[in-house]
Amino acid sequence: MAILRSPGLWLLVGGLEILFLVHLSELLYPGYSISANYISDLGVGPMLSSAIFTVAVILFGLMALLAAALLRQRDRKSLIWLLLALSGIGAIGVGVFNEDYPLVHRPSALLAFLFGNLAALYSYRMVRPPLACVFALLGLIGLSALALYGGGIYIGLGVGGMERMILYPAMFWAIGFGAYLSAEEDRLSRA
Repeated sequence: MAILRSPGLWLLVGGLEILFLVHLSELLYPGYSISANYISDLGVGPMLSSAIFTVAVILFGLMALLAAALLRQRDRKSLIWLLLALSGIGAIGVGVFNEDYPLVHRPSALLAFLFGNLAALYSYRMVRPPLACVFALLGLIGLSALALYGGGIYIGLGVGGMERMILYPAMFWAIGFGAYLSAEEDRLSRA
């Protein structure tokens, strides 16, 4: 089916599923604090919570890789596919190697966070204003939060809150860019 070859669909669904399932995992983790706990604490928490988190992160990574491969088929010159693929590889690493394996988990999280937000920033070149400005802003917010986080500056949000300032912009971008790509594909197919 042609719809399954849509990179936009995979980004849109991937962004929605990870936000929904991470939130569900938080709700099922007794005493979990979105401020005081790391997002990845969900991967080592109570069984149901950790299973949902692990599946969510790996699924997102796989969908990001699929979207990256489909984008590469369409335009080998653009680097968006590479940025997205690196973020997807990082997400899969986060899911497969939880916090109990910090030598792999931490670099994987950095890959996911850094390249997801770089993809958002890069994509401003691929869309028209005002969406280009929104995507650039999301990337800049995520990258700025990553720099602050790396410096141990949490601006009153705690480690978990600061991680969400890195994650959410990239996921909002994945949803928005995925919807944009899907709409463009639909428009072109009707022309």
